[in-house]
Amino acid sequence: MIYLDNAASTPIHRDVLTAMMPYLEEEHGNPSSLHRYGRLARKAVEKARKQIALLINADPSEILITSGGTESNNTALMGVASMALKMSKDNFCPDVITSQIEHDAILEPCKKLAQDGFDVVYLPVDSLGVVDLSELKSKISTGTCLVSIMSGNNEVGTVQQISEIAALCNKHKIPFHTDAVQAVGKIPIDVKELGVDLLSISSHKLYGPKGIGALYIKKGTRIDPIILGGGQEHGLRSGTESVANIVGFGKACEMARNNLSANTNFVATLRDILIDRVLRDIPQVTLNGDPIRRLPHNAHFTFLGVNGEDLILKLDEHGIAASTGSACSVNTQKASHVLQAMGFSHEQITGSLRLTIGIFNTEEEITQTVSSLTQIVKELRSFSPFKTKYSFTPDA
Repeated sequence: MIYLDNAASTPIHRDVLTAMMPYLEEEHGNPSSLHRYGRLARKAVEKARKQIALLINADPSEILITSGGTESNNTALMGVASMALKMSKDNFCPDVITSQIEHDAILEPCKKLAQDGFDVVYLPVDSLGVVDLSELKSKISTGTCLVSIMSGNNEVGTVQQISEIAALCNKHKIPFHTDAVQAVGKIPIDVKELGVDLLSISSHKLYGPKGIGALYIKKGTRIDPIILGGGQEHGLRSGTESVANIVGFGKACEMARNNLSANTNFVATLRDILIDRVLRDIPQVTLNGDPIRRLPHNAHFTFLGVNGEDLILKLDEHGIAASTGSACSVNTQKASHVLQAMGFSHEQITGSLRLTIGIFNTEEEITQTVSSLTQIVKELRSFSPFKTKYSFTPDA
């Protein structure tokens, strides 16, 4: 099986699993316990916190361990908004600014905030999926309590101008959060250089276990907890720590930091080979997203006259795993809001396909994928209702 859905989830690295095993077997203590087992568990958690912090050049005290990217995003938005509401005068509801192409883990909390009286502003993007900085600047007001713009888009791979956005927010003394789930471990992320106040990370996007993640919270950033209980994580996120997962996450971050340049160059090379061969061998296909400012592992295409879901099923028959977009949106059966925001037509949206590369892929797999894709597209177009409209060639 050729796995090209690494944006949805990466496999656990063998070294990560090895690091986790003692905490799934003999080292089973609760980190809050005072006895030896508890102390060893606490030591393991704090070591992992340092490993996570080092990957993004943060202080370990600025790392809040969560259950994953969704919780990190929810905590950032709901926690900052709650604190802002407490600090506001005369029960005035502040406003929140985000973009139209965010992950649902941002859009759904924003919807809830809007229901609670917050004014939520959704910034448009251009045809490449880039947020207009001048548009952001025009929407900032004295009532803005938070700006949240993702670092790299999970569907089309476009990378935003995060440091410029952060500088604008810092100028107006507005907390800035970025969903960096797709970016951390793929491109260099330095929270100090970027100037962000909050940043979300997910373990299973960088060869760690599922169900664990982190939220970077810059010192001095005020935030309300959204999970209450025993007061773990300095009172910001109660609940007994999942030690084995935290250890695996820490190890994955350490490996990502040590191998970042090599891994980035490797997957970007395979991505470029994939893009070049698809555009060369298959007519009526376009690459979506910014061709330059894009995540190194992402290739997102539109095949005119073909249904993306049919492509996925056919590729699966050929032993190739791919997707149309966010795995988290599959159950909702809705058209991609990202492509809609970029101005795509219904035809273009339904013909989209996302192929995302990982460190375990090979050039031989890319060659086989392009060969299968060429054959599948030709087959599907042979009975496409749009074949006359697009004048597909006999070899298409």
